[in-house]
Amino acid sequence: MSANKPVIAICGLACETSTFTPSRTDAAAFHPQRGEEIIARYPFLEPSTKLGSSASWRGILTGHALPGGVVTREAFESLSNEISHGLRDLGAAGTRVDGLWLDIHGAMCVEGMDDCEAELLRRVRHAVGPDTIISASMDLHGNVSRELAHGLDLVTCYRMAPHEDELETKERACRNLVEWLLARRKGRRNEMLRRPYKAWVPVPILLPGEQTSTRDQPAKRIYAAVPEVEAVDGVLDAAVWVGYAWADEPRNRAAVVVTGWDKDATAEGAERLARLFWDARAEFKFVAPTGSFGECLDTALSSCSRPYFISDSGDNPTAGGSGDVTWGLTQLLARPEFKDPAGPTVIYASVPGPQAIQTAVEAGVGATVTVTAGAEVDNIHAGPITMTGRVHAIKHGDRHAVVEVVLQVGSVFTILTKLRKPYHRERDFTELDLNPRAADIVIVKIGYLEPELYDMAADWMLALTPGGVDQDLERLGHKRIRRPMWPFDKIFEKQPDLSARLLPSSNLRLSGPDG
Repeated sequence: MSANKPVIAICGLACETSTFTPSRTDAAAFHPQRGEEIIARYPFLEPSTKLGSSASWRGILTGHALPGGVVTREAFESLSNEISHGLRDLGAAGTRVDGLWLDIHGAMCVEGMDDCEAELLRRVRHAVGPDTIISASMDLHGNVSRELAHGLDLVTCYRMAPHEDELETKERACRNLVEWLLARRKGRRNEMLRRPYKAWVPVPILLPGEQTSTRDQPAKRIYAAVPEVEAVDGVLDAAVWVGYAWADEPRNRAAVVVTGWDKDATAEGAERLARLFWDARAEFKFVAPTGSFGECLDTALSSCSRPYFISDSGDNPTAGGSGDVTWGLTQLLARPEFKDPAGPTVIYASVPGPQAIQTAVEAGVGATVTVTAGAEVDNIHAGPITMTGRVHAIKHGDRHAVVEVVLQVGSVFTILTKLRKPYHRERDFTELDLNPRAADIVIVKIGYLEPELYDMAADWMLALTPGGVDQDLERLGHKRIRRPMWPFDKIFEKQPDLSARLLPSSNLRLSGPDG
């Protein structure tokens, strides 16, 4: 180890990608950060904090792309090669990398490649060598293959959906790594001189996040058991992954990984969590009442609850949807209830339309324009939509959208964007001179409502709309996932094997199947 503080490198690529949308994700979408930019991103790594001051942190490259379509091979090769070269450069400069934090999501798909996170890990391991301790943090909607679990030394994931504990999880991954490195250096606890046991259990369940929110049962009690397992003597970390439902790869399924110094406690903890998950499989339900888009609109109009939120879930850009499906907006504007500007106030977020944006910006606020938007990428379900309306607001400079325009068509205030954007916060609307709290209906391309929207909604429904992240999984047509798999298969000829697979840490690629 280094003479003073342990040296810890930081790298990773994160993107949640649907294989059921025609869109593609390029390198620029990851907004890659390097060096001190990475350190500054995380408050817990500030030098004034205990964790930040305990090690010498070296940012290599991290990239976090808005969920979307499959990542191009060119983008993956470009970014992963930069990571590999950056890590090798540290070694060439005489810096030994004692530890590495791998900041990933777990549901990234790359053209022509299965299990790209395991491939990224393989490249990272090759660059730093077998002695570097690697700790990964992940989204609970990621996938943990046997190969990924095998190649990591430490791994953890979010315990909340919505992900209110994202920073807490990343900090835990770093803290576990630092504590191990420091204890090993000081010779405390003989077991820390070796690598921990990892108990991995694949669970043949594949559900959307909208049926597994930790706000509701049974996910609430399953995740409540995670800290109980972690509190057992000899256990370091416990994690449960729901898996990612909108990609079609053999690794897509739920999984449990428990790490620890006590072999039996680690295995028993993993099996307990896996059994809890499996035994609850028939209890999972959607987080809100569901219906067709038309049924949701009918319910919202007849309700006295205001604002009434509707999730246009099939094209959710934060789950991997392309964001430019026009199906929902087309249905909305066809309704007679919203033709008159004096009708029920509806906010719809959102549809990209670069040319529509340019036309509206040139015309200015207050002008009446006719524009066409949407379906430039995903035109499977509906084509581009042409609208005539009044320009209500224009905003420049958004990180995702770049430019936003609000077009009032009848009583519907439609948000158009230059590039796709998720709408999760109240300020996303108020900065566009919209007041969602005063609206009758707010329709957002989202699945479960993010915290601010959830708190704002007087009531809400989940519309089962088409798109790349369709909540009707069987309608999508998975062909490569392992079968049997709940809920695709309701009858299992034999009970799944929920015994713990104890995996050694290794820099060697597994040659056997991902069992």
